[in-house]
Amino acid sequence: MKSPFIALGWRTLWRDVRSGELRLLMVAVTLAVAALSAVGFFADRLQGGLQRDARQLLGGDAVVSSDNPTPPAFLAQAQAQGLQTVTTLTLATMGRAEDAQGGASKLVALKAVVPGYPLRGNLQVSDSADAPGKATRDIPAPGEVWVDPSLLEALELKLGDSLLLGDSRLRISKTIAVEPDRGGGFMNFSPRAMVNQSDMAATGLIQPASRVTYRFAVAGADLAVQRYVQWADAEVKKPDSRGVRIESLESGRPEMRQTLDRANKFLNLVALLSALLSAVAVALAARGFAANHLDDCAMLRVLGQSQRTIALSYAFEFALVGIFASALGLAIGFGVHYLFVLLLAGLVDSSLPAATWWPAALGMGMGMTLLFAFGLPPVLQLASVPPLRVIRRDVGGLKPTSIGVLGLGVLGFAALLLAASSDITLGLIAVGGFAGAVLVFAGLGWVAVKLLRRSVNEATAPRWLVLATRQMSARPAYAVVQVSALAVGLLALILLVLLRTDLIHSWRQATPPDAPNRFVINVMPDQAADFQKNLADAGVKNYDWYPMFRGRLVAINGQPTLPENYTDDRAKRLLDREFNLSNSAERPGHNPLVAGTWTAEEKGAISVEEGIAKTLNLHMGDTLRFDIGGQQSEAKITSLRKVDWGSMRANFFVIYPVSQMGDVPVTYLGAFKAPATKGFDNQLVRQFPNITAVDLGITLGQIQRVLDQVIRAVEFLFGFTLAAGLVVLFAAITATREERAREFAIMRALGAPGSLLRQVQRAELAGVGLLAGFLASIVAMAVGWALTRYVFEFAWNGSLWVPVLGALAGAVLALAAGWWGLRDVLRRPVVDTLRRAAA
Repeated sequence: MKSPFIALGWRTLWRDVRSGELRLLMVAVTLAVAALSAVGFFADRLQGGLQRDARQLLGGDAVVSSDNPTPPAFLAQAQAQGLQTVTTLTLATMGRAEDAQGGASKLVALKAVVPGYPLRGNLQVSDSADAPGKATRDIPAPGEVWVDPSLLEALELKLGDSLLLGDSRLRISKTIAVEPDRGGGFMNFSPRAMVNQSDMAATGLIQPASRVTYRFAVAGADLAVQRYVQWADAEVKKPDSRGVRIESLESGRPEMRQTLDRANKFLNLVALLSALLSAVAVALAARGFAANHLDDCAMLRVLGQSQRTIALSYAFEFALVGIFASALGLAIGFGVHYLFVLLLAGLVDSSLPAATWWPAALGMGMGMTLLFAFGLPPVLQLASVPPLRVIRRDVGGLKPTSIGVLGLGVLGFAALLLAASSDITLGLIAVGGFAGAVLVFAGLGWVAVKLLRRSVNEATAPRWLVLATRQMSARPAYAVVQVSALAVGLLALILLVLLRTDLIHSWRQATPPDAPNRFVINVMPDQAADFQKNLADAGVKNYDWYPMFRGRLVAINGQPTLPENYTDDRAKRLLDREFNLSNSAERPGHNPLVAGTWTAEEKGAISVEEGIAKTLNLHMGDTLRFDIGGQQSEAKITSLRKVDWGSMRANFFVIYPVSQMGDVPVTYLGAFKAPATKGFDNQLVRQFPNITAVDLGITLGQIQRVLDQVIRAVEFLFGFTLAAGLVVLFAAITATREERAREFAIMRALGAPGSLLRQVQRAELAGVGLLAGFLASIVAMAVGWALTRYVFEFAWNGSLWVPVLGALAGAVLALAAGWWGLRDVLRRPVVDTLRRAAA
């Protein structure tokens, strides 16, 4: 037998759906679940894809990378664990065409491989520069070389021609389409040339001072690999294992990591704000829903329905609404996440693994929590409506929600948001900022309403202003709720507009249209003038030009620097190699100071990049001693600089603020945007054969394409929050629709013309919107500063115009929402309104 509350719940659900009273609730829940699940499905599948492809990106299950041949202990341990092994080596060198074919040269990333490479994944090669690649388990045969198609274009060669590498002449037999373990790093920006390791001795390229990277990859059973990695991690920490490191997936694409991290955080922020806004919309819509059902419940009580049956029937109705709206939101979110994959095509693999159950469970939990935490408390009060309300409408009104019930729901909702944020700092700032903002808005809104009545002189002010002021001050609680709700909606919109603008600006600034796409090193001092003249003749006007010399940090404040004194792996690596140093009397314009002062021509001073200062625990005033080609140079840290290493500009860890370094041997580094003149690079290398020129054009273009894709994804999800914000605005404005209708009906019955009442309504809406927009702008600037500083890590560009523009935007949006939501208030017949109020 069907329970009475289920039958009653079905009837009321069907009636409320047909009347449209649940529409706002369902839209708010659907938007929140769709936004969260879209980001959740995308992030979950992307993480699954990274885990799936981790071994291919490494070329094995684990990789030991070193600056010298892999220590024998690592080889022996791998053999003892029964692991497969492959050793490859890479170095940067110049590849040349034969003189008969133009003699052009190009910096290449040379890689020598052995049979069995790669242990995980497959190379894809092609017999034609334009044909698609095919997977292969072969490697270049002795005497052959496989190359990137871009190298053929740069050297004007074709398959079958010879490529000169060192002392060897190798035949180009195939082009490389996919190299799974290529990774990032400065050297890998250059075109790849892959040879058989047996050909390396004949090239003569490996000399005692050559900078070669050896990569020892292992593969095997998971348990055996895990034991090997644990042993290797402990081994690399020993003093006799200097220059040895264990590579991980995290180092696979460092040039993209910061952009993707920021984009992921921004997408999470958009989803969080959508959920927060939806919570406000649900609370407002549920209170309006409950107010409209007071009389119905009073009649049910008269007809003998118990409080328990009424409460359970509404709980059943809301549960069904929550399940339907959440399921709809999940379906929309699942579809939308495919658009993310499409928008980021090329950056993420479209053949990602299937999503897990977690995003669906989180979305369903969020939808149900929204309704039960913010929607159900005011509705459950309907069960306690007394039967007397049928004849006395002044009894049985809604009361403020129990603090205990609301607090429990808010805590559960906040916990879900923190779980969905994937970043505790982001979650705490977003959730905590909004919670604090609601309290600030309510307090300041109450003060503003009180001051408004006192500031308007009823004897001289226009009638419409007097009536609008009286209406707002006569029901201050409603005014505070409206101001707070509008301010919360506007806060989210203003915050996202500010962050989106600054975030995209910071991305664009990292790779502007005139960003350098050529790096040239090893320009000798006696070539500097001619080289710069050559650039000027080619039309290159803006470029970075710095002297460069190498030095090893040997002492800090008189104490010798030893890698074993540091626990941080990066600190050990830094002390284990030489730094690229520079000098310039003028501070680089793209390196802002974060501490100290830059004094031109100050002797015995140095400026240090803030990141390396943190890594090595350096502070202002510390004295550093460098060994520069056998000369000892000691200087004090007088300033710290912020360096964006992804900016494609010339940057240095340490700069001496002087124009000359005395007897220090230097070469010059240049960074510039190359002209479109065909053959410019080849002509430059012919004129200055000793230089090393690095073409970053392909990489720069790839990064710019990635930024365009990420920006499109960010802007697409921004629409969800915009929609949620508009729902909140509409809910806030229409929350007092029936009260307004009754008040206007009484004033019309007393002779007030419709034109006056329209002016009163517009004045009230504009005033509420102005106040809400102003308050939202102030709080948005504070929350935005915290997010940019502690989460996104880019410069905050707040403007004093934001509060003004925010207030105007608030007034316009409030008027627009009021026109749409309250357009029938003044059209409704007076008799109909008064009869409805008395019924």
